[in-house]
Order: sequence, then C-alpha cells, then structure tokens
Amino acid sequence: MNQSAVGTRENIKIIDTSVNKNMKIEILEYQKLLGGKNPYSAEMMYYMEKQNMKVRQAAIYLTNDTVKVEPGAMSYFKGNLEMVSGVTPGNLLGRMFTGAVTGEAAAQPEYRGTGMVVLEPTFKHLLTLELQAGEEIIVDKGMFFAAQGSANVSAYMQRNLSSAALGGEGIFQTSIKGPGLVILECAVPMCEIDIIDLENDTLKVDGNFAVLRTGGIDFTVERSAKTLIGSAVSGEGLVNVYRGTGQVWLAPTIKVYESMLSSPYSTVTSASAT
Repeated sequence: MNQSAVGTRENIKIIDTSVNKNMKIEILEYQKLLGGKNPYSAEMMYYMEKQNMKVRQAAIYLTNDTVKVEPGAMSYFKGNLEMVSGVTPGNLLGRMFTGAVTGEAAAQPEYRGTGMVVLEPTFKHLLTLELQAGEEIIVDKGMFFAAQGSANVSAYMQRNLSSAALGGEGIFQTSIKGPGLVILECAVPMCEIDIIDLENDTLKVDGNFAVLRTGGIDFTVERSAKTLIGSAVSGEGLVNVYRGTGQVWLAPTIKVYESMLSSPYSTVTSASAT
C-alpha cells in the first residue's frame, strides 16, 4: 500500500507505525497549527506548541480487512471500503438495551475492504497496542478509539459493588479481546505511564488513575488498613486494589493535570478568552 495520509505536507510527522497482517496504523502529529486568525488564538497556539500540545490523528490502511471505530471518530475514508453498523435485526434489541444501560452506542461502525480510514484529530495521545489471541485488556470508558476487525470490543461491568460504586471507574468500562491492533485515546503520553507487572500479587492505588489492566487482574475497593481506625490515621481511607497476574497501567500525572483545570488561574484564563 503506497497511499499515505501525510502526502507532501512537511508540517505532519509520522510518530508511530504498527502493522499486523492486512492492517497498518500510522499515528500522525501536526508539528504546528498555522491557521490562527487573531492574536488570542496565536497566543494559545504558541504556548500549546511549547508544551507539546499537538494535534494527532490516526491513519489506518486496510487490505481486505476490517476496522472498528468509536462512533463519531471517523474523519474521512477512501478506497474500496464499505461502512457497516454491525447491527442486525436479530441483535438490534439486545444492543439497544445494552447501550441504554452502559451509555455506549449500540455498535461501533466498521469499515471493510481495501483503502484508508483517517480518524478525527485530537489533542490527546494515541496509543497503539497489538493483542494476541485470547489476550484481554480493560480500559477506562472513552479510551477506545479503533480496533482491528478480529478484536472483540464490548462493555465490561464491574464484578462487585465496591468497585462499581467507590472505585471512581464507573459501573462499566471497556473490554477489548484480541487478536488484533488497538488504538487507545489517552490523556497522557506513554512516557508518563507506569506499567506495573503483577505475578499473583497485589497493587493498591490511592485514586482512579489506573487507565488499563489486563484480563487476569481483579479490581476491588478496600480500606487502606485492616481497621477503620488504621484507615483514619493513615489519611488514605479507601484504595483501589488490583490482584492477580498481569499488568496495570498507572498514569499518576493525570491527577496533576486535573488540579490545573480546577485552579483559579484556569478559570480566569477561560473567562478572558470568551
């Protein structure tokens, strides 16, 4: 496949490439935004560039293959491709019920054939993974962006009341099972993610900044100490607990970015920009 979404535009750089059988993914990054129309937008674009806040896109190339895309994430496509919804008369009611409960769309659009699919631009970071057959990851709701047709994407319901009500992850997350390539949309870059390997072990986290875990990890919410008094003295109270064998991806800096959004300065800046 010689086609490319980059073309001859020097402002766009390919920062990552992944290939699996009949599918290739290129993660594109706009080095600068050059379309500012007034001093306010020019100032914003200047500081965004200094902080590596760049626009990114995913270009997906198919050769007689299929890609599943998060609803609303497709920007454009070309080639001998057809878009299907994945909904049939036989599963329509079930998908509608599941969507009503989970808040997700009834089905991810699928693009089949040979050609190129380019997803919507985003300021978030696009992470590409390759899952092997039977391998499963569970990610935060909203992280799924696209997956190869051979992968299965479904809603994952928390297994116990404590994790659903107190874990900060919500009742439903997203399960993705291999084989196939997967694109995730993440608030932080890969260099700010700590990958914790567990071998029949336990990980306790103060907060909901675990963005991914593999299928062999159980998730619960428990007291930080064995007694109520111990939890009160420690100041931690409840913690998210991950047990089993597999990986947990932690993004500690998410809490820092969230604190910036809630700072008085961010309110002033937002008000002055309107």
